[in-house]
Amino acid sequence: MGPPLFSADFSKRGLILKEILETAAPWALEDSRELYGIDHWGSRYFGVSPEGDVTVRLRKGDSWSDVSIHSLAQGAQERGLCMPVLFRFRDILDSRIILLNESFAKAIREYGYKGEYRGVFPVKVNQQQEVISEIVRAGRKYHHGLEAGSKAELIAALGYMHDPESYIVCNGYKDEEFIDLALYGNKLGLKVIIVVERPGELELVLSRAEKARVKPSLGLRIKLTAKSEGHWTESGGDKSIFGLTALQITESVDLLRERNMLDCLELLHYHQGSQLPNIRNIRIALTEACRYYAELKREGARMGILDIGGGLAVDYDGSKTNFASSKNYSMEEFCYDVVEIVMSTLDAEGVEHPVIVSESGRSLVAYSSVLVFNVLDINKAAHDEIPEELPESCHSYLKNLRETARSITAKNAQEAFNDAIYYRDELHSLFIHGTISLREKSLADRIFWHVINKIVRTTRQMDYIPEDLTGIDRVIHDTYYGNFSIFQSLPDSWAIDQLFPIMPIHRLREEPRRPAVLADITCDSDGKIDRFIDLQGVKNSLLLHDLKSDEEYFLGIFLVGAYQETLGDLHNLFGDTNIVSISLDDEGTVVYEHETKGDSVADVLSYVEYDPNELIRGFRSLAERAVRCRLLAPKERREIVEAYEAGLRGYTYYEW
Repeated sequence: MGPPLFSADFSKRGLILKEILETAAPWALEDSRELYGIDHWGSRYFGVSPEGDVTVRLRKGDSWSDVSIHSLAQGAQERGLCMPVLFRFRDILDSRIILLNESFAKAIREYGYKGEYRGVFPVKVNQQQEVISEIVRAGRKYHHGLEAGSKAELIAALGYMHDPESYIVCNGYKDEEFIDLALYGNKLGLKVIIVVERPGELELVLSRAEKARVKPSLGLRIKLTAKSEGHWTESGGDKSIFGLTALQITESVDLLRERNMLDCLELLHYHQGSQLPNIRNIRIALTEACRYYAELKREGARMGILDIGGGLAVDYDGSKTNFASSKNYSMEEFCYDVVEIVMSTLDAEGVEHPVIVSESGRSLVAYSSVLVFNVLDINKAAHDEIPEELPESCHSYLKNLRETARSITAKNAQEAFNDAIYYRDELHSLFIHGTISLREKSLADRIFWHVINKIVRTTRQMDYIPEDLTGIDRVIHDTYYGNFSIFQSLPDSWAIDQLFPIMPIHRLREEPRRPAVLADITCDSDGKIDRFIDLQGVKNSLLLHDLKSDEEYFLGIFLVGAYQETLGDLHNLFGDTNIVSISLDDEGTVVYEHETKGDSVADVLSYVEYDPNELIRGFRSLAERAVRCRLLAPKERREIVEAYEAGLRGYTYYEW
């Protein structure tokens, strides 16, 4: 018997695409918008033009203008940037910084909160120089600071953050050099706060401060009992690897009191996770943290700053739920809830309102980057046509399978499915035992998948779908090969099954008819995407268009501005993609700026300790030996060596 085709755990929630495919009306832009959910996850930054292109909203002077991303991709190619290309949009980043700070300011005004808000951007979320410099520039009016979790990140922060009213918050594991740099920042007039996260760290900080003759600004990170939901649930709770327990907190307070340095302790910090989908968990954790804050104030600590960490989520799927790739609250609701809980809890404790700090990073930068790539090829799962006649000599099971394909109706769909599985397995067994030929096996597979495809189409017209046929559409999908590396450009998709919005960036006036999964160009079976966003859950395929012989087909992966660039790796030696930032001048003309060429083959080989010059010498020697052995003419040698050297200089991705 052949390998089993279907498992028994198909979802019973019905066929996701049934309603779309049943409609008799011509395909319209509204259908594409609904199919890909762009109005739900686009947050008004992305839309669809009347021509059927995905658009991005950019600032033109004092107004906003919608620009075709397809035209941006074509413009990049005309400028010599091959796909894939990562597009950055600083206007979106600026808008997110404004929205976060203004939302907190509005909540503070309306509640009559007596403290302020100070944001800090975690450098780890996107360490790229262009991103950090733009955050510092756009956030200056709000005194928006930075969070550093390593020595290198602190060095970057000190090089850009010169506002004495902004905070630089230092988290993570700290050696003496890290601590010294933070203390020197204080000496330079900056507000650099060292957050103690583990037992024993405080003693080291105090000793380095004494040596530097500087009074440190200190914070304590607490390990809350409250946990969150989603991918980062272990960031909080008792098993979190960072943070101090209640006992360790009191020991730290006692040490500071003993050293007469309680006035140095001014910040309390906690962190629940990077993407918190449920506002209820945020409220519970914040209430617990406020109790710690009030008790530290009673212990005599100076306090004044409450750092609620990160977690302000991004609605990747647009469902506005507490699903891991979504969130059931708006940014404004988040800000209002934070202010309301801190105010009400501390008012009840008789404690002054602190400065509220959030380490919101994902929500600020996710929307500002889009990866665009071209589709190279398609592997179709099923053929629309099968031979009218079969050779007389073919096996009877093959003829029976063909007759099954011809006779499928809504009434006998279940029977046809059972017959197709039976004949497919029997023919597979006959092939293994040498009874039928490879060509007969090939024909059997083609007819079988034609049968399954026909049953799928039939079930879309059925009011009642038998249990065995529920979810059968999941096995019928094409594979679209994209010119990108998941491991380099979308590591969270592979590592933690993070969902990202994916859709064609053009041809949206045309109906997409091919259910597809995406494969990258790495030589790895994990290099695929077979989970896609949907308002009701997760789709196992994405409807795409047929390829045209005279036109490239472009897809976009959206909301990739957080974490993906730095976490990407060199699997199969696919390097960084081409990057370009896009803006508009006052007349609305597109400006391509901060263009960064992607890694060449020589670049990535040097990362793994190859010397490109040594490689060239070795290849030239090989080619010269071929000439001596009369395998090549000297002219051929030159052509081959030139091709090798051009390959070293070339892009690591597929070049047209």
